Amino acid sequence: MWLFLAFMSAALLGFYDSFKKKALQGNAIIPVLFLNTVFCSLIFLPLILLSASGTLPESSTFHVGEGGWEVHRYIILKSVIVLSSWLAGYIGMKHLPLTIVGPINATRPVMVLVGALLVFGERLNVWQWAGVAVAATSFFMLSKSGKREGINFGHNKWIGCIVLAAVLGAVSGLYDKYLMASPADGGLGIDRMAVQSWYNIYQSLMMLVMLLVIWLPRRAKDKFHWSWAITGISIFLSAADFLYFYALSLPGAMISIVSMIRRSSVVVSFLFGAVFFHEHNLKAKAVDLLLVLLSMVLLFIGSK
Repeated sequence: MWLFLAFMSAALLGFYDSFKKKALQGNAIIPVLFLNTVFCSLIFLPLILLSASGTLPESSTFHVGEGGWEVHRYIILKSVIVLSSWLAGYIGMKHLPLTIVGPINATRPVMVLVGALLVFGERLNVWQWAGVAVAATSFFMLSKSGKREGINFGHNKWIGCIVLAAVLGAVSGLYDKYLMASPADGGLGIDRMAVQSWYNIYQSLMMLVMLLVIWLPRRAKDKFHWSWAITGISIFLSAADFLYFYALSLPGAMISIVSMIRRSSVVVSFLFGAVFFHEHNLKAKAVDLLLVLLSMVLLFIGSK
């Protein structure tokens, strides 16, 4: 069941990335991200209120668990990590082709694995090392593909933003495991709906401050226009994250495998980049994409 939910989450993430690219075309980043967090919060706010009033029973899949400062301080930290990743990712995606951003983001499972190696002292087997090597090769080949479009990976700040977003996303994935794993497994055992609901609300408050302090004074230069793609960002992200957190809460779910499956969203976003955004150099990028997918298969085999 959790594998099926992970694949569904991956498909929705592909649509999320594609709508994000559409919303950012010629648009100010901060207002788009602010509205995204607000719409996501509005989706979950009724669930928080209904759960607090007792209208939504604890047995419901959508029930939001309660918790005091001891719980919310960890959720606030998650909000900071995720929002930092989103900011870097939005900045990079606005200025780069989706067919380059997607494969870079797809290397996050490798980063999660390396993080587990460094932080938790886990040892990699032969299959996992092979997956890391293939992912590194795909990144090198993607950099060569990027050069054909005038994108130098070593000196391009937008590539740096996407890599930073991927690293922070990997950190968030490791942190999710810690937040929602049971105390018996070394985690905190925080309710999954509490994490998803409240981290969106905290992010919207943080983005409101950024909107007022950073964007509003320079709105004449950094222009914003409304796009219905912004609502698509919130809907697909909320649905994808709901399935992701639900999958992690099920017995036997493995964050390493769920993380790998989620990154298969790159297939959907790549197709959007090719069909709807008419991006270039697709044959070479398709080879890079196949190497990324191969690395995920090797990691999957090594993690079983």
